[in-house]
Amino acid sequence: MSSDQVEIVMVPLPAQGHLNQLLHLSRLISAYGVSVHFASTTTHNRQARIRVQGWNPNTTQNIHFHDFDIPSFPTPPPDPISPNKFPSHLVPSFHAAATHLRHPVAALLRHLSSKAKRVVVIRDSLMASVVQDVASIPNVESYTLRSISAFAMFLMLYNDVVKEKVSQEVLALTNEIVPEDVPSIEGCLSTEFLDFTSSQNEFRSFTSGYLYNTSKVIESAYMDLLAKIVPNKNHWAIGPFHPLSFLEKKTSNDSSHHFCLKWLDKQESNSVIYVSFGTTTTFSDEQIEQLALGLEQSDIKFIWVLREADKGSVFDGEKQMKRYHYQLPKGYEERVEHMGIVMREWAPQLEILGHPSTGAFLSHCGWNSCVESMTMGVPIGAWPMHTDQPRNAVLVTKVLGVGAFVREWTHRDDVAKANRVADEIRKLMASGKIRKRAKDLGGSLRRSMAEGGDSRMELDSFVSYISR
Repeated sequence: MSSDQVEIVMVPLPAQGHLNQLLHLSRLISAYGVSVHFASTTTHNRQARIRVQGWNPNTTQNIHFHDFDIPSFPTPPPDPISPNKFPSHLVPSFHAAATHLRHPVAALLRHLSSKAKRVVVIRDSLMASVVQDVASIPNVESYTLRSISAFAMFLMLYNDVVKEKVSQEVLALTNEIVPEDVPSIEGCLSTEFLDFTSSQNEFRSFTSGYLYNTSKVIESAYMDLLAKIVPNKNHWAIGPFHPLSFLEKKTSNDSSHHFCLKWLDKQESNSVIYVSFGTTTTFSDEQIEQLALGLEQSDIKFIWVLREADKGSVFDGEKQMKRYHYQLPKGYEERVEHMGIVMREWAPQLEILGHPSTGAFLSHCGWNSCVESMTMGVPIGAWPMHTDQPRNAVLVTKVLGVGAFVREWTHRDDVAKANRVADEIRKLMASGKIRKRAKDLGGSLRRSMAEGGDSRMELDSFVSYISR
Protein backbone atom coordinates (compact mmCIF):
# COMPACT_ATOMS: atom_id res chain seq x y z
CA MET A 1 0.00 0.00 0.00
CA SER A 2 1.37 3.43 -0.91
CA SER A 3 1.40 6.01 1.86
CA ASP A 4 -0.24 8.57 -0.40
CA GLN A 5 -3.33 6.38 -0.71
CA VAL A 6 -4.43 6.02 2.91
CA GLU A 7 -3.46 7.88 6.09
CA ILE A 8 -4.45 6.50 9.51
CA VAL A 9 -5.20 8.75 12.50
CA MET A 10 -5.37 7.19 15.98
CA VAL A 11 -7.36 9.03 18.67
CA PRO A 12 -6.98 7.35 22.09
CA LEU A 13 -8.70 7.94 25.41
CA PRO A 14 -6.05 9.48 27.70
CA ALA A 15 -5.74 6.53 30.08
CA GLN A 16 -2.86 4.05 30.09
CA GLY A 17 -4.73 0.94 29.01
CA HIS A 18 -6.33 2.77 26.11
CA LEU A 19 -3.20 4.64 25.00
CA ASN A 20 -1.33 1.35 25.05
CA GLN A 21 -3.82 -0.50 22.85
CA LEU A 22 -3.90 2.09 20.09
CA LEU A 23 -0.13 2.53 20.12
CA HIS A 24 0.42 -1.22 19.76
CA LEU A 25 -2.19 -1.25 16.99
CA SER A 26 -0.26 1.57 15.29
CA ARG A 27 2.77 -0.74 15.11
CA LEU A 28 0.75 -3.52 13.50
CA ILE A 29 -0.85 -1.30 10.87
CA SER A 30 2.32 0.65 10.07
CA ALA A 31 3.95 -2.65 9.09
CA TYR A 32 1.70 -2.62 6.00
CA GLY A 33 3.51 0.48 4.75
CA VAL A 34 0.80 2.98 5.65
CA SER A 35 1.44 6.17 7.63
CA VAL A 36 -0.09 6.26 11.10
CA HIS A 37 -0.68 9.51 12.99
CA PHE A 38 -1.06 9.19 16.78
CA ALA A 39 -3.02 12.23 17.97
CA SER A 40 -3.43 13.11 21.63
CA THR A 41 -2.41 15.64 24.25
CA THR A 42 1.29 16.35 24.63
CA THR A 43 1.24 14.83 28.11
CA HIS A 44 -0.48 11.62 27.12
CA ASN A 45 1.59 11.07 23.99
CA ARG A 46 4.67 11.31 26.19
CA GLN A 47 3.11 8.80 28.60
CA ALA A 48 2.31 6.38 25.78
CA ARG A 49 5.82 6.53 24.33
CA ILE A 50 7.81 6.04 27.52
CA ARG A 51 5.67 3.20 28.83
CA VAL A 52 5.21 1.08 25.71
CA GLN A 53 6.97 -2.29 25.90
CA GLY A 54 8.46 -4.66 23.36
CA TRP A 55 9.35 -2.09 20.68
CA ASN A 56 10.47 1.50 20.25
CA PRO A 57 7.89 3.86 18.70
CA ASN A 58 10.50 6.62 18.39
CA THR A 59 12.47 4.62 15.85
CA THR A 60 9.56 2.99 14.02
CA GLN A 61 8.94 4.21 10.49
CA ASN A 62 5.50 5.44 9.48
CA ILE A 63 4.33 6.38 13.00
CA HIS A 64 4.00 10.12 13.57
CA PHE A 65 3.04 11.68 16.90
CA HIS A 66 0.91 14.82 16.98
CA ASP A 67 1.26 16.46 20.38
CA PHE A 68 -1.58 18.88 21.08
CA ASP A 69 -1.31 21.26 24.00
CA ILE A 70 -4.58 21.73 25.87
CA PRO A 71 -5.47 23.89 28.89
CA SER A 72 -4.54 22.50 32.28
CA PHE A 73 -7.09 20.22 33.89
CA PRO A 74 -7.64 18.93 37.45
CA THR A 75 -5.47 15.95 38.41
CA PRO A 76 -6.80 14.86 41.80
CA PRO A 77 -5.22 11.88 43.55
CA PRO A 78 -7.01 8.51 43.71
CA ASP A 79 -9.27 7.88 46.69
CA PRO A 80 -8.24 4.65 48.47
CA ILE A 81 -11.31 4.60 50.72
CA SER A 82 -13.95 5.20 48.05
CA PRO A 83 -16.64 2.48 48.17
CA ASN A 84 -16.63 2.47 44.36
CA LYS A 85 -13.24 1.48 42.99
CA PHE A 86 -13.73 3.04 39.55
CA PRO A 87 -10.95 5.65 39.05
CA SER A 88 -13.21 8.71 38.94
CA HIS A 89 -10.19 10.92 39.58
CA LEU A 90 -9.27 10.36 35.91
CA VAL A 91 -12.57 11.66 34.53
CA PRO A 92 -11.46 15.35 34.43
CA SER A 93 -8.67 14.34 32.02
CA PHE A 94 -11.21 12.53 29.82
CA HIS A 95 -13.42 15.63 29.69
CA ALA A 96 -10.42 17.85 28.92
CA ALA A 97 -9.31 15.69 25.99
CA ALA A 98 -12.84 15.30 24.62
CA THR A 99 -13.41 19.06 24.84
CA HIS A 100 -10.11 20.46 23.58
CA LEU A 101 -8.89 17.91 21.01
CA ARG A 102 -11.79 18.26 18.58
CA HIS A 103 -10.50 21.30 16.67
CA PRO A 104 -6.81 20.36 16.37
CA VAL A 105 -7.76 16.83 15.32
CA ALA A 106 -10.23 18.21 12.75
CA ALA A 107 -7.47 20.45 11.37
CA LEU A 108 -5.16 17.44 11.10
CA LEU A 109 -7.86 15.44 9.28
CA ARG A 110 -8.50 18.22 6.79
CA HIS A 111 -4.78 18.62 6.13
CA LEU A 112 -4.30 14.89 5.53
CA SER A 113 -7.47 14.61 3.46
CA SER A 114 -6.13 17.19 1.00
CA LYS A 115 -3.32 14.87 -0.09
CA ALA A 116 -4.59 11.32 0.56
CA LYS A 117 -7.13 9.21 -1.25
CA ARG A 118 -8.67 8.33 2.09
CA VAL A 119 -8.11 9.23 5.74
CA VAL A 120 -9.08 6.53 8.22
CA VAL A 121 -9.69 7.49 11.83
CA ILE A 122 -9.43 4.78 14.47
CA ARG A 123 -10.72 6.27 17.67
CA ASP A 124 -11.34 4.98 21.14
CA SER A 125 -15.01 4.27 21.76
CA LEU A 126 -15.00 7.03 24.40
CA MET A 127 -13.52 9.71 22.13
CA ALA A 128 -16.42 9.94 19.66
CA SER A 129 -16.97 13.68 20.13
CA VAL A 130 -13.36 14.43 19.18
CA VAL A 131 -13.83 13.07 15.65
CA GLN A 132 -17.38 14.27 14.98
CA ASP A 133 -16.10 16.40 12.07
CA VAL A 134 -15.48 13.31 9.94
CA ALA A 135 -19.08 13.70 8.80
CA SER A 136 -18.16 16.92 6.97
CA ILE A 137 -14.98 15.69 5.22
CA PRO A 138 -15.83 13.55 2.14
CA ASN A 139 -12.78 11.26 2.09
CA VAL A 140 -12.53 10.62 5.84
CA GLU A 141 -14.11 7.62 7.58
CA SER A 142 -14.03 6.55 11.21
CA TYR A 143 -13.68 3.18 12.95
CA THR A 144 -14.15 2.45 16.63
CA LEU A 145 -11.74 0.52 18.82
CA ARG A 146 -13.67 -1.27 21.52
CA SER A 147 -11.00 -1.65 24.13
CA ILE A 148 -12.71 -4.35 26.19
CA SER A 149 -13.30 -8.04 25.50
CA ALA A 150 -15.94 -9.08 22.98
CA PHE A 151 -17.54 -11.02 25.85
CA ALA A 152 -17.88 -7.91 28.02
CA MET A 153 -18.94 -5.76 25.06
CA PHE A 154 -21.66 -8.19 24.03
CA LEU A 155 -23.03 -8.41 27.56
CA MET A 156 -23.07 -4.62 27.89
CA LEU A 157 -25.07 -4.21 24.68
CA TYR A 158 -27.26 -7.26 25.24
CA ASN A 159 -28.27 -6.50 28.83
CA ASP A 160 -28.38 -2.73 28.68
CA VAL A 161 -29.48 -1.89 25.15
CA VAL A 162 -30.94 -4.56 22.92
CA LYS A 163 -32.07 -7.53 25.02
CA GLU A 164 -35.75 -6.94 24.28
CA LYS A 165 -35.10 -6.59 20.54
CA VAL A 166 -32.92 -9.58 19.71
CA SER A 167 -34.00 -12.65 17.76
CA GLN A 168 -34.84 -16.01 19.26
CA GLU A 169 -31.62 -17.31 17.70
CA VAL A 170 -29.54 -14.77 19.65
CA LEU A 171 -31.48 -15.47 22.85
CA ALA A 172 -30.92 -19.21 22.53
CA LEU A 173 -27.23 -18.86 21.71
CA THR A 174 -26.70 -16.42 24.56
CA ASN A 175 -28.29 -18.80 27.04
CA GLU A 176 -26.06 -21.56 25.73
CA ILE A 177 -22.65 -19.84 25.88
CA VAL A 178 -22.95 -17.18 28.61
CA PRO A 179 -22.67 -18.41 32.22
CA GLU A 180 -25.75 -17.74 34.35
CA ASP A 181 -23.96 -15.90 37.15
CA VAL A 182 -22.22 -13.18 35.15
CA PRO A 183 -22.20 -10.03 37.31
CA SER A 184 -24.17 -6.96 36.36
CA ILE A 185 -22.45 -3.60 35.94
CA GLU A 186 -23.74 -2.47 39.33
CA GLY A 187 -20.79 -1.16 41.32
CA CYS A 188 -18.48 -1.30 38.28
CA LEU A 189 -18.75 2.33 37.19
CA SER A 190 -19.11 5.72 38.85
CA THR A 191 -21.68 8.45 38.30
CA GLU A 192 -18.97 10.79 37.01
CA PHE A 193 -17.87 8.28 34.38
CA LEU A 194 -21.44 7.47 33.32
CA ASP A 195 -22.05 11.18 32.81
CA PHE A 196 -18.95 11.35 30.61
CA THR A 197 -19.97 8.35 28.51
CA SER A 198 -23.40 9.90 28.03
CA SER A 199 -21.74 12.98 26.58
CA GLN A 200 -20.30 10.79 23.81
CA ASN A 201 -23.49 8.99 22.84
CA GLU A 202 -24.79 11.38 20.18
CA PHE A 203 -21.53 11.11 18.21
CA ARG A 204 -21.22 7.31 18.15
CA SER A 205 -23.16 6.86 14.92
CA PHE A 206 -20.19 8.25 12.96
CA THR A 207 -18.46 4.87 12.65
CA SER A 208 -17.94 2.51 9.75
CA GLY A 209 -16.99 -0.54 11.83
CA TYR A 210 -15.50 -1.92 15.02
CA LEU A 211 -12.06 -3.24 15.94
CA TYR A 212 -11.29 -5.48 18.93
CA ASN A 213 -8.07 -6.39 20.70
CA THR A 214 -9.05 -10.03 20.73
CA SER A 215 -8.87 -13.16 18.63
CA LYS A 216 -11.48 -15.56 17.31
CA VAL A 217 -9.34 -18.21 18.99
CA ILE A 218 -10.82 -17.11 22.31
CA GLU A 219 -13.95 -15.11 21.45
CA SER A 220 -15.32 -16.33 18.13
CA ALA A 221 -18.80 -16.99 19.54
CA TYR A 222 -19.05 -13.52 21.08
CA MET A 223 -17.78 -11.84 17.93
CA ASP A 224 -20.54 -13.67 16.04
CA LEU A 225 -23.13 -12.46 18.54
CA LEU A 226 -21.90 -8.87 18.25
CA ALA A 227 -22.28 -9.07 14.48
CA LYS A 228 -25.87 -10.25 14.96
CA ILE A 229 -26.94 -7.53 17.40
CA VAL A 230 -25.00 -4.75 15.62
CA PRO A 231 -25.65 -5.63 11.96
CA ASN A 232 -24.68 -3.58 8.92
CA LYS A 233 -21.28 -2.82 10.47
CA ASN A 234 -18.03 -4.71 10.05
CA HIS A 235 -16.41 -6.27 13.13
CA TRP A 236 -12.73 -7.30 13.13
CA ALA A 237 -10.99 -9.34 15.85
CA ILE A 238 -7.37 -8.40 15.14
CA GLY A 239 -5.58 -8.97 18.45
CA PRO A 240 -3.45 -9.52 20.35
CA PHE A 241 -1.97 -6.09 19.57
CA HIS A 242 1.16 -6.31 21.71
CA PRO A 243 4.46 -7.84 20.48
CA LEU A 244 4.60 -11.60 20.84
CA SER A 245 8.40 -11.75 21.10
CA PHE A 246 11.18 -9.38 22.00
CA LEU A 247 13.75 -8.43 19.42
CA GLU A 248 16.59 -7.92 21.88
CA LYS A 249 17.29 -11.00 23.95
CA LYS A 250 19.20 -9.79 26.97
CA THR A 251 21.39 -11.77 29.30
CA SER A 252 21.72 -11.45 33.05
CA ASN A 253 25.06 -9.71 32.54
CA ASP A 254 23.52 -7.04 30.31
CA SER A 255 23.32 -3.73 32.19
CA SER A 256 20.01 -2.93 30.46
CA HIS A 257 18.46 -6.21 31.69
CA HIS A 258 15.89 -5.12 34.30
CA PHE A 259 16.77 -6.18 37.85
CA CYS A 260 13.50 -8.10 38.28
CA LEU A 261 14.28 -10.11 35.13
CA LYS A 262 17.76 -10.89 36.46
CA TRP A 263 16.06 -12.16 39.61
CA LEU A 264 13.63 -14.25 37.54
CA ASP A 265 16.59 -15.76 35.66
CA LYS A 266 17.64 -17.38 38.96
CA GLN A 267 14.26 -18.94 39.77
CA GLU A 268 12.83 -22.32 38.78
CA SER A 269 10.38 -22.67 35.91
CA ASN A 270 6.78 -21.70 36.76
CA SER A 271 7.74 -20.95 40.37
CA VAL A 272 6.91 -17.22 40.62
CA ILE A 273 3.58 -15.43 40.81
CA TYR A 274 3.49 -11.96 39.29
CA VAL A 275 1.20 -9.57 41.17
CA SER A 276 -0.02 -6.38 39.55
CA PHE A 277 -3.34 -4.58 39.59
CA GLY A 278 -2.81 -2.21 36.70
CA THR A 279 -2.66 1.57 36.56
CA THR A 280 -6.07 2.49 38.00
CA THR A 281 -6.46 0.31 41.09
CA THR A 282 -6.41 1.73 44.60
CA PHE A 283 -6.41 -0.37 47.77
CA SER A 284 -7.05 0.53 51.39
CA ASP A 285 -4.11 0.27 53.80
CA GLU A 286 -5.82 -2.69 55.46
CA GLN A 287 -6.11 -4.59 52.19
CA ILE A 288 -2.48 -3.89 51.32
CA GLU A 289 -1.44 -5.33 54.67
CA GLN A 290 -3.53 -8.48 54.19
CA LEU A 291 -2.27 -8.98 50.64
CA ALA A 292 1.31 -8.56 51.81
CA LEU A 293 0.85 -11.11 54.58
CA GLY A 294 -0.98 -13.47 52.21
CA LEU A 295 1.93 -13.44 49.78
CA GLU A 296 4.32 -14.11 52.64
CA GLN A 297 2.23 -16.95 54.05
CA SER A 298 1.80 -18.61 50.66
CA ASP A 299 5.50 -19.58 50.52
CA ILE A 300 5.29 -18.86 46.77
CA LYS A 301 7.96 -16.65 45.25
CA PHE A 302 6.57 -13.39 43.90
CA ILE A 303 7.09 -10.11 42.09
CA TRP A 304 4.62 -7.55 43.43
CA VAL A 305 4.14 -4.24 41.62
CA LEU A 306 2.90 -1.90 44.34
CA ARG A 307 2.31 1.51 42.82
CA GLU A 308 -0.26 4.19 43.35
CA ALA A 309 -2.90 4.54 40.66
CA ASP A 310 -2.13 6.94 37.83
CA LYS A 311 -3.39 10.49 38.04
CA GLY A 312 -4.86 12.29 35.02
CA SER A 313 -1.32 13.44 34.26
CA VAL A 314 1.29 10.95 35.39
CA PHE A 315 3.86 13.76 35.24
CA ASP A 316 1.99 16.07 37.60
CA GLY A 317 4.40 16.90 40.41
CA GLU A 318 7.08 14.94 38.58
CA LYS A 319 9.79 15.76 41.11
CA GLN A 320 7.72 14.05 43.78
CA MET A 321 6.92 10.98 41.68
CA LYS A 322 9.18 8.72 43.73
CA ARG A 323 7.35 9.57 46.95
CA TYR A 324 5.39 6.46 47.90
CA HIS A 325 2.30 6.27 50.08
CA TYR A 326 1.42 2.60 50.59
CA GLN A 327 2.88 1.31 53.84
CA LEU A 328 3.87 -2.33 54.26
CA PRO A 329 4.03 -4.11 57.64
CA LYS A 330 7.12 -3.21 59.62
CA GLY A 331 10.13 -5.26 58.52
CA TYR A 332 8.14 -6.92 55.71
CA GLU A 333 10.59 -6.44 52.87
CA GLU A 334 13.48 -7.70 54.97
CA ARG A 335 11.47 -10.81 55.90
CA VAL A 336 10.52 -11.66 52.32
CA GLU A 337 13.73 -10.72 50.52
CA HIS A 338 14.53 -14.41 50.01
CA MET A 339 11.17 -15.08 48.33
CA GLY A 340 10.03 -11.95 46.56
CA ILE A 341 10.47 -8.47 45.13
CA VAL A 342 8.26 -5.48 45.86
CA MET A 343 8.47 -3.05 42.92
CA ARG A 344 7.38 0.57 43.25
CA GLU A 345 8.27 1.55 39.71
CA TRP A 346 7.00 0.85 36.20
CA ALA A 347 7.46 -2.88 35.57
CA PRO A 348 8.34 -4.62 32.28
CA GLN A 349 5.11 -6.63 32.41
CA LEU A 350 5.33 -8.23 28.98
CA GLU A 351 8.82 -9.56 29.66
CA ILE A 352 7.84 -10.76 33.14
CA LEU A 353 4.85 -12.66 31.76
CA GLY A 354 6.99 -14.06 28.95
CA HIS A 355 9.67 -15.32 31.33
CA PRO A 356 9.72 -19.11 31.91
CA SER A 357 9.96 -18.65 35.69
CA THR A 358 6.60 -16.86 35.85
CA GLY A 359 3.95 -19.38 36.81
CA ALA A 360 0.85 -17.23 37.34
CA PHE A 361 -0.44 -13.66 37.28
CA LEU A 362 -2.52 -12.25 40.17
CA SER A 363 -4.44 -9.59 38.28
CA HIS A 364 -7.33 -7.13 38.35
CA CYS A 365 -8.36 -8.61 34.98
CA GLY A 366 -8.09 -5.44 32.95
CA TRP A 367 -8.40 -6.54 29.34
CA ASN A 368 -4.83 -5.65 28.35
CA SER A 369 -3.48 -7.72 31.23
CA CYS A 370 -5.77 -10.63 30.38
CA VAL A 371 -4.70 -10.68 26.74
CA GLU A 372 -1.01 -10.37 27.62
CA SER A 373 -1.21 -13.17 30.18
CA MET A 374 -3.18 -15.49 27.91
CA THR A 375 -0.85 -14.86 24.99
CA MET A 376 2.16 -15.75 27.13
CA GLY A 377 0.41 -18.89 28.39
CA VAL A 378 0.31 -17.73 32.03
CA PRO A 379 -2.63 -18.70 34.33
CA ILE A 380 -4.59 -15.80 35.84
CA GLY A 381 -5.57 -15.31 39.46
CA ALA A 382 -8.63 -13.08 39.17
CA TRP A 383 -9.21 -10.17 41.55
CA PRO A 384 -11.52 -7.79 39.62
CA MET A 385 -11.94 -4.19 40.80
CA HIS A 386 -14.21 -2.21 38.44
CA THR A 387 -15.46 -1.49 34.88
CA ASP A 388 -15.26 -4.57 32.61
CA GLN A 389 -12.99 -6.48 34.97
CA PRO A 390 -15.66 -8.60 36.75
CA ARG A 391 -16.89 -9.88 33.39
CA ASN A 392 -13.37 -10.43 32.05
CA ALA A 393 -12.73 -12.47 35.19
CA VAL A 394 -15.69 -14.71 34.35
CA LEU A 395 -14.39 -15.10 30.79
CA VAL A 396 -10.90 -16.23 31.81
CA THR A 397 -12.02 -18.48 34.69
CA LYS A 398 -15.39 -20.00 33.81
CA VAL A 399 -15.46 -19.78 30.01
CA LEU A 400 -11.83 -20.22 28.93
CA GLY A 401 -10.58 -22.11 31.97
CA VAL A 402 -7.21 -20.34 32.11
CA GLY A 403 -7.57 -18.90 35.60
CA ALA A 404 -9.25 -19.07 38.99
CA PHE A 405 -10.73 -16.52 41.35
CA VAL A 406 -8.55 -15.31 44.19
CA ARG A 407 -11.16 -12.75 45.24
CA GLU A 408 -14.73 -13.06 43.90
CA TRP A 409 -16.49 -9.90 42.72
CA THR A 410 -19.37 -10.63 45.10
CA HIS A 411 -16.95 -10.05 48.01
CA ARG A 412 -15.64 -6.75 46.66
CA ASP A 413 -16.73 -4.80 49.73
CA ASP A 414 -14.87 -7.14 52.09
CA VAL A 415 -11.20 -7.15 52.93
CA ALA A 416 -9.62 -10.33 51.53
CA LYS A 417 -7.83 -11.87 54.50
CA ALA A 418 -4.25 -13.07 54.32
CA ASN A 419 -5.02 -16.76 54.88
CA ARG A 420 -7.57 -16.78 52.04
CA VAL A 421 -5.16 -14.98 49.69
CA ALA A 422 -2.42 -17.48 50.54
CA ASP A 423 -4.70 -20.49 50.02
CA GLU A 424 -5.99 -19.33 46.64
CA ILE A 425 -2.48 -18.48 45.38
CA ARG A 426 -1.19 -21.92 46.35
CA LYS A 427 -4.13 -23.64 44.64
CA LEU A 428 -3.63 -21.64 41.45
CA MET A 429 0.09 -22.36 41.31
CA ALA A 430 -0.52 -26.07 41.90
CA SER A 431 -3.26 -26.51 39.28
CA GLY A 432 -1.82 -28.55 36.45
CA LYS A 433 -5.15 -28.43 34.59
CA ILE A 434 -5.27 -24.62 34.49
CA ARG A 435 -1.58 -24.39 33.61
CA LYS A 436 -1.94 -26.81 30.69
CA ARG A 437 -5.02 -24.99 29.42
CA ALA A 438 -3.20 -21.64 29.65
CA LYS A 439 -0.14 -22.96 27.81
CA ASP A 440 -2.24 -24.50 25.04
CA LEU A 441 -4.33 -21.37 24.61
CA GLY A 442 -1.21 -19.21 24.57
CA GLY A 443 0.20 -21.23 21.71
CA SER A 444 -3.04 -20.92 19.78
CA LEU A 445 -3.15 -17.15 20.30
CA ARG A 446 0.41 -16.69 19.11
CA ARG A 447 -0.26 -18.81 16.03
CA SER A 448 -3.34 -16.72 15.27
CA MET A 449 -1.09 -13.73 14.56
CA ALA A 450 1.18 -15.66 12.19
CA GLU A 451 0.56 -15.70 8.46
CA GLY A 452 -2.63 -17.65 7.78
CA GLY A 453 -3.80 -17.39 11.40
CA ASP A 454 -7.27 -16.13 12.35
CA SER A 455 -6.18 -12.75 13.72
CA ARG A 456 -3.65 -12.13 10.97
CA MET A 457 -6.31 -12.76 8.34
CA GLU A 458 -8.67 -10.40 10.16
CA LEU A 459 -5.97 -7.72 10.19
CA ASP A 460 -5.25 -8.34 6.51
CA SER A 461 -8.97 -8.02 5.85
CA PHE A 462 -9.21 -4.69 7.68
CA VAL A 463 -6.18 -3.17 5.92
CA SER A 464 -7.50 -4.41 2.57
CA TYR A 465 -10.91 -2.89 3.30
CA ILE A 466 -9.63 0.57 4.19
CA SER A 467 -7.32 0.61 1.15
CA ARG A 468 -10.06 -0.45 -1.28
